[in-house]
Amino acid sequence: MSQGYHGAFGGAFIPEILHETFRRLTVAYETARADPAFWASYLQLMENYSGRPTPLTLADNLSREFGGRRVYIKREDLNQTGAHKANNVMGQGLLVKRMGKRRVIAETGAGQHGVATATMAARMGLECVIYMGAEDVERQRPNVFWMEQLGARVVPVTSGSRTLKDAINEALRDWVGSMDDTHYLLGTACGAHPFPEMVAWFQSIIGEEARRQILTQAGTLPTHVYACVGGGSNALGIFQAFLNDPDVALVGVEAGGEGLASGRHAARLAGDGVVGVAHGYKTFFLQNADGQMRDTHSVAAGLDYVGVSPILAHLHAQGRVRFAAATDSEVVSALKHLMRAEGIIPALESSHAVAQALKELPELPADAVVIINLSGRGDKDIFTVADALDDPGWRHFIRSKAENYARRDEHNQIFQGKESGQ
Repeated sequence: MSQGYHGAFGGAFIPEILHETFRRLTVAYETARADPAFWASYLQLMENYSGRPTPLTLADNLSREFGGRRVYIKREDLNQTGAHKANNVMGQGLLVKRMGKRRVIAETGAGQHGVATATMAARMGLECVIYMGAEDVERQRPNVFWMEQLGARVVPVTSGSRTLKDAINEALRDWVGSMDDTHYLLGTACGAHPFPEMVAWFQSIIGEEARRQILTQAGTLPTHVYACVGGGSNALGIFQAFLNDPDVALVGVEAGGEGLASGRHAARLAGDGVVGVAHGYKTFFLQNADGQMRDTHSVAAGLDYVGVSPILAHLHAQGRVRFAAATDSEVVSALKHLMRAEGIIPALESSHAVAQALKELPELPADAVVIINLSGRGDKDIFTVADALDDPGWRHFIRSKAENYARRDEHNQIFQGKESGQ
């Protein structure tokens, strides 16, 4: 690798004004990586605060359903804040303290990176600002509520498609004017060097655990590992531990949205992504004929991103990771399937990996051993899923809550009018 390149992908395409900040960040990251005491402090924090190691759960009912093929689920949903995002933010938080900065900014799509960042900032005493596309603010209101309660300021971004790529643009604008005391806590293995390598390093804890656990529980390496892919942090987290095992098939699952033919999706590697440069790095992006970034679509806000990790782009070019896409309807169906079969509520993002595994399991060898990386829990998606299922009980609940709020607002207005003598 040269200057942050992975094959033809990666690099650091940044404004001159950010060069010194990136140089200092690279030095801080490389120094920490070479310091065993730093990784030991990271492991201790993740064990005592985040609940690691997360379990590797044998899905007994799914295994029986698919003829004895053994299905294991890596439970990143059981991390503090409910997703693999905790691994990265806690690691970068330790770096922020090491660099002596006082403020963090971040962008978020599904909100889980935002909640994790706000949680870290509260614990470590840092000021926190979260940029979020206005559309994602509406889709992920419960996470916005928690970010604000944790003390973060959430800034809705109304430009462009009002989703993750626009939130990244706003976060970069903030950083250009605040770099002396602020760290941009990028949430996934994308962006300019050293972010892809740094995020992948912190997330490698997933694969290290999963490899030990599957050898202990199954007595063998897995034949297949499935992970969803937005930017690619959870996929790289688990894939890295198996890259040198050629018999382990690694499958990344992107957002097929309303279908690849519809154009309303976020499948860069399984779909029609084109190599380009944006957000400081070179990778596959969804672009129009003029090279402009296209609008993306996914039922899962965390996968609704126009680019993909340069490390995954390189693994795709090498043929080491196979990429597929799951549609919104397949994802909602997979979510219901896992809930009913195993009593586990996956995030919509993670349900992409579940959907692809369910599609392929009937065709796998009878002795297949499968790991699905469950990157996050699904309670954050209750509004989106309830809409997709058109659940009548949920509609009644929402109407009742709205009517109660309306009556309370009316009562308060009358009371305030009497107080002021009107």
